[in-house]
Amino acid sequence: MKLYFAPGTCALAVHTVLKWIGKPFEAEQVEMGSAAYKKINPLGAVPALAVDGYRVMTQVDAILNYLNASFPEATLGPNKDADALAHFEMNETLAFLGGDFHPAFFPFFVPNRFTTSQDAGAQDAVREAAKVRIDQVMTHLNQKLEQSVFLVGDRRSMADPYAFAMTRWTEATDKPWQEYPAVRRFMEHMHDDDGVIAAMQAQGLI
Repeated sequence: MKLYFAPGTCALAVHTVLKWIGKPFEAEQVEMGSAAYKKINPLGAVPALAVDGYRVMTQVDAILNYLNASFPEATLGPNKDADALAHFEMNETLAFLGGDFHPAFFPFFVPNRFTTSQDAGAQDAVREAAKVRIDQVMTHLNQKLEQSVFLVGDRRSMADPYAFAMTRWTEATDKPWQEYPAVRRFMEHMHDDDGVIAAMQAQGLI
């Protein structure tokens, strides 16, 4: 397997899970959106995962589900014998992270995509509006973590590094993750995880 990543992106989630799995893999840093990388992933986004005998995989939650199914011994999520509710809990959480949490940050980091105005004031207004939405999704995440340092069930899962990778982005806002008590406990727990540490070191984040 070969992971294509850019440091500090949600590719950190897949990088961490691969460290947890413990099987050999390569990791290559790429420039998102570059012509060279678009030959690998036409959308220019990370992560992408090359798997022998198959095309390059894209989309974080799809890759995480593939890894869960391929390496059940790593207990990254529900196994094939889990009941329907266990699968629902995981799928609901991944859908929240990919469908609500991740997009909340787009207007903050790339406000020019959300207004036709080139005026700095207009783009600042987009960023300010994004902060409201970021606070909403962070508050929801905080509520989900009030009873446990794990997002789903009573053990670590593929959902945890996905949330961890994106929650780090709040450090660029006026209200970082440290201001959400349950999220702070979760993040501190994740920062102590050997797989997280190894993935962050590999990406030059620590």
